[in-house]
Amino acid sequence: MTLSLTVSDEVRALAPGFTYVAIEAHGLVNGPSTEASSALLDDAARRLAARLDGRAPQEDPHMAAWRAVYSAFGSKPSRTRNSAEALARRALSDAGLPRINVLVDLYNAVSVAHLVPVGGEDLDLIQGAMSLVRAGGEEEFVTVADGKEVVEHPDAGEVVWRDEAGVTCRRWNWRQGPRTRLTERTASALFLLESLPPMQVAEVRAAAGELAELLEKFSPGARVVVGEPQTVS
Repeated sequence: MTLSLTVSDEVRALAPGFTYVAIEAHGLVNGPSTEASSALLDDAARRLAARLDGRAPQEDPHMAAWRAVYSAFGSKPSRTRNSAEALARRALSDAGLPRINVLVDLYNAVSVAHLVPVGGEDLDLIQGAMSLVRAGGEEEFVTVADGKEVVEHPDAGEVVWRDEAGVTCRRWNWRQGPRTRLTERTASALFLLESLPPMQVAEVRAAAGELAELLEKFSPGARVVVGEPQTVS
């Protein structure tokens, strides 16, 4: 891994057993969603339905664990859902999963199929090291509202991913900022898969392996490096 990733002591205390797997990929080819990437999303929705077997996403033990952690840092999990639960709800709705671009489709499909939060960042747009911290409240999160760029500030104590320029994702994995998101120009990317007990480390490792295989399939010749699972205590 060429990018430094750290988890603060405050986050470690909040969520012992939190595990993440980082994937770095270079030489990617992105573009508009295709029939193949769309088919992966449809298949992921079918895999999710089989996994849940009639239950709502929030009834899954892994999603329940994320809801508990969100509550612990002051966010209402029924209003600001972790990214995997939000995608799962869309996958099971009549609207179905959104089609964004090929790279986003790939990681969304893995997220839904395994019910694990997955995020993607453009490596060329990240400034310095990345860290998972509890916000002080003064950090800047640049987003877009009504077509205009606006600056928000996370709540004090909120868990955020940030780089040296500011917050890249609010409420752990709830909302990614546009500054580092994957676009059709992205050639190098960082993907983060995040889990909490009771999800087994072997499952998040398997999800990372599946995503790596998809990246290599859709971007032949890409250099994809899957890091070892990192579990905090």
